[in-house]
Amino acid sequence: MAMQEKQEKHTILIVGGGAAGLELATALGQRLGKPGLAEVTLLDAASTHIWKPLLHEVASGTLAEAEQIEYLAQAHRNHFRFLLGKMVGLDRSAKEIIVGAVVNKQGVELIPQRRFRYDSLVMAVGSVSNTFGIEGVEQHCRFIDTTKEAFRFQKQLVETYYLQSYANQSRQRDKPLAIVIVGAGATGVELAAELREVTKLLATYGLEDSIDVNITLIEAANQLLPALPPGLSQATQQQLGKLGIHLKLGRRVVKVTETTVHTHDGEVFDADLKVWAAGIKAPDWMKQLDGLETNHINQLVVDQTLKTSDDDIFAMGDCAACAWTGHGGNVPPRAQAAHQQASTLAKTLANRLQGKPAVTFVYHDYGSLVSLGKFSTVGSLMGSLMGTVSVGGFIAYLVYLSLYKMHQIAIHGYFRTAMLTLSNLFRRSTHAKIKMH
Repeated sequence: MAMQEKQEKHTILIVGGGAAGLELATALGQRLGKPGLAEVTLLDAASTHIWKPLLHEVASGTLAEAEQIEYLAQAHRNHFRFLLGKMVGLDRSAKEIIVGAVVNKQGVELIPQRRFRYDSLVMAVGSVSNTFGIEGVEQHCRFIDTTKEAFRFQKQLVETYYLQSYANQSRQRDKPLAIVIVGAGATGVELAAELREVTKLLATYGLEDSIDVNITLIEAANQLLPALPPGLSQATQQQLGKLGIHLKLGRRVVKVTETTVHTHDGEVFDADLKVWAAGIKAPDWMKQLDGLETNHINQLVVDQTLKTSDDDIFAMGDCAACAWTGHGGNVPPRAQAAHQQASTLAKTLANRLQGKPAVTFVYHDYGSLVSLGKFSTVGSLMGSLMGTVSVGGFIAYLVYLSLYKMHQIAIHGYFRTAMLTLSNLFRRSTHAKIKMH
């Protein structure tokens, strides 16, 4: 009898544990899983979660490891189930997703390919960098789309600093250490500023006695940070100049080699470390997802309720193409959009169980903020009363920080978020400001 009752529960399957997926799983676990109204399951290829706007801090080594959230622990506390694995296919007729085999570093299969059934499926797999098919990008550039990639870059960064320091001391090399970042959107700009902060910390720790570091930011457009008003973009450009970051606007990268980056005008940039942060797309496997409608960058096309061309499948976050009513184009791929979409879908999926209609998603743009290192932030805030207001400095930094606190509150609640904040304050007073391994 208990088994039959369990099978009759509405099964909600969420694929992707990013900002949107984890917030939705937590909300539905509390609202539907706890009272036994539905079985809520979250699937992700990683075992821990880090808020994606913080990945530039992971890559630079300045983010505390305590900011990671264990999916299993989060699932246990909030009455949903977590599955480790990567979705590789969809069978809409059977209402099942296909999850690839899990293998270890040696290639040994730990868990075979599996299938999981759903009544309601939510795709929240996020986005990856768009290489636009440019020669050498996949082979020679680092990406920071995922926590694993960010940690890989951070490890290479520290190793490269050590090698450069030794080469300088033994007079084997007298050229500066060259870091080239392609793409001057929020990720590229924030990473460049954070890496400059890292070079200062390394000097403080005594590693960088004789290392000269050149950080170059290359952007195909004539303006960096297109999401910001021109005045703020100019202010950011000036701030990057003060940090000693070389900005190359209107330069389209056409080729990347092991040691160089080539632009369309024939200029060649030496590069010991290369990071690609130019444009996004949904993962390539999504463009063949059992007939679901996608756009040119593999995003699932959704209506104003975030429903795909299948009545039982929804999509949100960076992998969804949702029209921005009254503004033209689609809702931008930002953390605030993911947060709002998760809130909307939580209501819609609860309504589905009661036979009520879906909730229409309305995107509210609260502005854009870009961090340029600790306590230095620029951006614009929007509101119905104040219109558009430009902000900068410490006030903007506090607002930027509050966006992360909103995410933490959504998955931890107010009390636990307050305790985590206090814990991190104490931790920072006793631990190194940069990860050195």
